Amino acid sequence: MAGKKEFSEQELLLRVAGGNQDTFRILYDQYQKSVYARALYFLKSDLLAEDVLQEVMLTLWKSAGKLKQDINIAAYLATLTRNRSFQLLRRQVLEAKTNFDLGKDWAETHNQTEEQILLSDTKGVLKAGIALLPPQQKLVYELCHQQGLKYEEAARELGLSKETVKSYMKLALSFLRRYISAHTDVAAILVILKLL
Repeated sequence: MAGKKEFSEQELLLRVAGGNQDTFRILYDQYQKSVYARALYFLKSDLLAEDVLQEVMLTLWKSAGKLKQDINIAAYLATLTRNRSFQLLRRQVLEAKTNFDLGKDWAETHNQTEEQILLSDTKGVLKAGIALLPPQQKLVYELCHQQGLKYEEAARELGLSKETVKSYMKLALSFLRRYISAHTDVAAILVILKLL
């Protein structure tokens, strides 16, 4: 064991570059705690910190022969750890954003499609209900609600009093609400109430 302390960091790197696994183990044991702690500080995840530790040490193993002889191993490993941790964080943020955007797009498309189907079905029920209205109520509903005429305008066009038009409209809306309630589910009722 005393022999391990005889080598400088540069000599240890040269031995690791030569494929000496025992020497690599010395470096691994010496730096694993600091690399792991730094990764854990950035990532707040034991699992991810362990992954970063393995990747950083693997990089050291592979690049030992390419490193400058006067390199500070602790600083080199700290930089590798920081960079790899930030890469993981950026990837996680990008994945989360992508997943959120995909989910949001799907939900919007899904909801729009459902609403379109529901609206189409509900309009069909509404048309059937309108067809069942007595002729005067139907005419008042079509003029006021579908064509957008005011009660006074509809009254003039039909030769009726404003109060009679109001009364027909009230009866028509009441009938249509009951009819729709009896022929659709709750979601459709909410959509149709917007139409009325």
